[in-house]
Amino acid sequence: MQRTTLMKWVTGVAEGLLAIPLAGGAFVLSTGWTALLVMFILHAITLVISIKDSQFSSGSIVGMVASFLGAIPILGWMLHTAAALVLLLDAGQETGKAKRKANN
Repeated sequence: MQRTTLMKWVTGVAEGLLAIPLAGGAFVLSTGWTALLVMFILHAITLVISIKDSQFSSGSIVGMVASFLGAIPILGWMLHTAAALVLLLDAGQETGKAKRKANN
């Protein structure tokens, strides 16, 4: 598995957890919004890695926006959900391509 795909899986799952209504918000609040800073950094790292691997990641950009605006209750939830979906779908497609390539 490429490092880009692995990072998309990791950040996608983390975004999915942050998108859980009330629980995600409670977690963000309990960390004093540090969780959003950590996610922003992870998305930036994923974006840089994906660009270096010639696999642009729109999910990382959505995730960075979600991390930046995540303190706004309903908007944060929608953005975390969108980032999780985009990242997980992208990671799933890349994993499927890698498996098909390995089988040929």
